[in-house]
Amino acid sequence: MRSMDAALPHEPAVPPAPGEEQYPALAFANSVIALTGGQFIDFLGTPAQANQWLAERGLAPLDAGLRETCTAQMRSLREQIRALFASRVAALPALPAALSAVNDAMTKVSTAPLLQWDEESGPYRATPQPPTAIVEHALAALAANAADLLTGPDAERLTACGSPPCMRYLLRHGRRHWCSTRCGDRARAARAYARRAQPGTAD
Repeated sequence: MRSMDAALPHEPAVPPAPGEEQYPALAFANSVIALTGGQFIDFLGTPAQANQWLAERGLAPLDAGLRETCTAQMRSLREQIRALFASRVAALPALPAALSAVNDAMTKVSTAPLLQWDEESGPYRATPQPPTAIVEHALAALAANAADLLTGPDAERLTACGSPPCMRYLLRHGRRHWCSTRCGDRARAARAYARRAQPGTAD
């Protein structure tokens, strides 16, 4: 697998898949994009990219200073959430490791701000915010959002894009099974080519 950290010059910006704006966990699952030729764009490929991705969604400050260990945590949870989405779409039992990863992310952080003490102003409550804590809180929010999607009414609309090699998920509207117009055009072109290539079909 060849991974790319940014969009190729000839690749237009990919619009959000239907449902991403409503469910950040869907955008999180789709933060790696498959291109033709076995290439990938990973928006969590580096700590700076991962920090930018979180900041754009209000899940971390721009200057959070994420490290590679934090970024690896994000990529790991993303794959587990993708596994749960795949299980739901295929109506198969969830992988125990994926369930555990999502539940661990949700329960790893305390929701209560801790008691702190300032030498001059005295006691106050605040949530510690080193980079690892920022990522843990962001992952907890994304895991909870994924759980909400999987257990809510929109779960019936969750589907995978029907235009290989695309690997994004979306919330289906009507009969649409494509995450973007571009994928829809590619799927229609592939079907037309397959019909022309059938033996006995006129050119």
